[in-house]
Amino acid sequence: MIEQDKMKESTISFHRRAVTLERERLNGKRIMDILISLVSIILLSPFFLIISVLIFIFDGRPILFKQVRSGVHHTPFTMYKFRTMRESKAVSYQWKDKVPDDFVFKRGSNPNITPLGKILRKTSLDELPQLFNVLKGDMSIVGPRPEVPHITNFYDHHQAQRLAVKPGMTGFAQINGRSDINHGQKIEYDLYYVYNQSIGLDFKILLKTFSIVLRRKGSY
Repeated sequence: MIEQDKMKESTISFHRRAVTLERERLNGKRIMDILISLVSIILLSPFFLIISVLIFIFDGRPILFKQVRSGVHHTPFTMYKFRTMRESKAVSYQWKDKVPDDFVFKRGSNPNITPLGKILRKTSLDELPQLFNVLKGDMSIVGPRPEVPHITNFYDHHQAQRLAVKPGMTGFAQINGRSDINHGQKIEYDLYYVYNQSIGLDFKILLKTFSIVLRRKGSY
């Protein structure tokens, strides 16, 4: 009886410690998100101004493209991007049940993308406004890319696990193919991140992301 009580106490202590460590990890990641997003917004403010002025001059308003995306645990939020397409011309895919695993999201040849928009997409500068999503707490710097509800609503139990963490500006799928991999591959890469997430992995993804952006690999 005494041994059983000790084992029970040991198990409870282990779970409490695990919960504490996970809470500390999440708090550490949130602090990192706030610091990186805030410093980046300040340092990149000239780019925000220049890009906004260029969009206004060549393409008019609105400056930003806003779209509802699925956040952690399916919580909806409004994601921001610099507008790269002609107003009301955003592509919307619809499926009767779920997205085919072999479907590849390719938008590089879309005729509705503006000339300036092509440059912004090629350099990934259109993603900069998402720093405000990170600062607000809707997103993280690193995590699975946020999807639209009409895709996540069809997730099965396995796929839905990618929504167990906050979506990110960049993620494991982005450094392993981005727009060159299909839907099923992207899900598996994102799930790998969910199961193996750590501050160390986040830094590796960030470093690889900078390298990819500089080489303009996988952009569209």
